[in-house]
Amino acid sequence: MKTQILTSLRAVSVALALSVGVTSLCVATAHAQQAIQSLPLAGLEFELFDTWSVEKLNSILSQDFPKFAGIDVAYTPAQNAVRLYRVSYDSVVPEQGNRPIRTSGLIAIPDVAATTLPLVSYQHGTVYGKEEVPSTPEHSPETQLMIAQFAAQGYIVIGADYFGMGTSSEPEGYMVKASHQQATVDMLFAAQPIIKELGFATDDLFLAGWSQGGFVTTALLEKLEEIGVPVAAAATASAPIDLAAEMNGILYFPREIDAAWIGTTFILSSFAFENYYNVPGLAASLIKPEHYEVARAAYMREPFDVADVPTTLEDLLRPEYFEPNYFKSSTYGRLMADTQAYRRVITVPMRNYYGDTDEAIPVGVARLAMTYQQSLGSGNNIVEAISTGETDHRGTYAKAVPEWKIWFDTLSE
Repeated sequence: MKTQILTSLRAVSVALALSVGVTSLCVATAHAQQAIQSLPLAGLEFELFDTWSVEKLNSILSQDFPKFAGIDVAYTPAQNAVRLYRVSYDSVVPEQGNRPIRTSGLIAIPDVAATTLPLVSYQHGTVYGKEEVPSTPEHSPETQLMIAQFAAQGYIVIGADYFGMGTSSEPEGYMVKASHQQATVDMLFAAQPIIKELGFATDDLFLAGWSQGGFVTTALLEKLEEIGVPVAAAATASAPIDLAAEMNGILYFPREIDAAWIGTTFILSSFAFENYYNVPGLAASLIKPEHYEVARAAYMREPFDVADVPTTLEDLLRPEYFEPNYFKSSTYGRLMADTQAYRRVITVPMRNYYGDTDEAIPVGVARLAMTYQQSLGSGNNIVEAISTGETDHRGTYAKAVPEWKIWFDTLSE
């Protein structure tokens, strides 16, 4: 069923405390090629910063992304060029009494004759550079793939830079659930008047995300279901669907294939939780004193020597956190336990793709949403967990994206 997203979002904007005002715009005709410019809209700004040709998009599919992922996948070739718009919009931090902030994102518009198109909201994975996000896709291989596989085939693609990333001056809100929901819902809301003024309308809304973005996708879906915004389907790849389960597994039941960089999730989450939930000293209570400063610098994206970051959790974390009951009862552990969005009745079709040899996300964690939904009475079968085979973290995303596209195509026909 086709949906009218803008109408739905306007209806719930007051309840959500969405801070973007919508007034009229004066812009050039939708399909005219424009120089890069900034156009204000009561706190909302956007600019056309690049146009990617079919040749460039096919090069991403056939060369650039396979090199990044380390795996060859048969992608459907690009059919149209894509115009890229950087968006700056107002939002709020729910954990801090809706404190106003400013953040950024991307809108990718296909260069096509049709004016009503499906919309994909893409939620990005964990990155270590503030610019490795949707609004600067030249530095974000995962965003490049979404543009080349979806926008280059007639979908409008949007992507929020999470709080603290992109142009935001905030500290990073890594895995801070309500802030992730706010950033992505507000990006969806901010995109609508821009899309309209560029001469397009959207019908079906799809959600997709990889790694951290898989969690954010599930959290965004939860919020959209709560406020009544129709979603056609949601898909994830390598999603840490339950942060407490993920972290408990890393600490107490490690796998031989666990990534050496997995400790950075403890660093980023502990500092983010300290900042956003206002828990002074939280990161210091978790990280050993001799490694606190390099961990802080890593979180703040200040210069540091990567070699100074411990590669084992025993070296990085205080010893008391290796006792399960201590971890569970700690402030950090309690915040972890709330970092999930699947223990509810999901009403939108969802597919969670996972790799059997993913070094970051265990199979059990990746299948949790389906397992939980099937445990409800006679079983809610709306969520499917699908293996991409013997793929690692990047390979799982590489193989999942074309499957997302095939599925979304069938639902939007």
